[in-house]
Amino acid sequence: MILALRALGVGDLATAVPALRGLRAAFPGEPLALAAPAWLTPLIDLIGGVGRIVPTDGLTPRRWDIERPRLAVNLHGRGPESHRLLRAAAPETLWAFANADAGHLDGPPWREEEHEVRRWCRLLCRHGVTCDESDLALAVPDLPAPRGVTIVHPGAKVPARRWPADRFAAVARHLGEAGHRVVITGSASERDLRVRVARRAGLPASALPFTGLGELAALVAHARLVISGDTGIAHLATAYATPSVTLFGPMSPARWGPPDRPYHRAIWHGTQSEPGDRPGPGVHPALLAVGEHEVLEAAAEVTGVAAVRSAPPGIARPA
Repeated sequence: MILALRALGVGDLATAVPALRGLRAAFPGEPLALAAPAWLTPLIDLIGGVGRIVPTDGLTPRRWDIERPRLAVNLHGRGPESHRLLRAAAPETLWAFANADAGHLDGPPWREEEHEVRRWCRLLCRHGVTCDESDLALAVPDLPAPRGVTIVHPGAKVPARRWPADRFAAVARHLGEAGHRVVITGSASERDLRVRVARRAGLPASALPFTGLGELAALVAHARLVISGDTGIAHLATAYATPSVTLFGPMSPARWGPPDRPYHRAIWHGTQSEPGDRPGPGVHPALLAVGEHEVLEAAAEVTGVAAVRSAPPGIARPA
């Protein structure tokens, strides 16, 4: 059995897809198990090739009820906690980034500014596994979802990554007036935020759909546009090649941004020396520097590119 660890959230899982598929292809005769939060199961099922989910939330020391892995792969972090957690499964071999505190020296060095997709592919490449960094697509859930909506997603787990609600509302209002069918998405804990944005944007109650993770993936897969901060739904837009505008701060898009496609736009007003997530509760200055008109202009550009890209042969394209 091959055991991989990625006990984080939606965006973290989405950026590990090329590495997971590389592992699957490199060991076709071995079952692939993924240690990850159980609530991510609907999304893990869309990756394909993962035969077992080992419920794991965080890095609390534990012993998993699994057979001894032939190989354990740390796709979670640099260690030492994640290294030690995998060692507790007594794998024959551990692939991970080098970490002296964990007593693991047989691995490549960690590069702080590396893009998250490239990071895990480089780890596997060090051990002879080929990965395709562009292989980010997910299967489309077989669930009912409206077609062609514009998704505005105002929430984010880290407060520093939340663009102000009134700005999201202003963007939603302008898009609605321009003919977009706008919906406001978010987690159950973000219900009040969603309602506030919808009301300020003048949207009806029907603009607040209930979405579990599978339903959210289906909604994004069939959407016209996604506007959000640097959070999980932005990675779903990448996975489904759905036009998107993602607002960054404090993290650089060079580390977590979408691939270089004309129908994805990352907006960021920080510098390469910006630190990671701040401990303070306030919105990061790089995010506050993003204006509403800038977002609306980017939205027009990416949807325009998408219209040209998807226009059937023989249909006149806009100049």
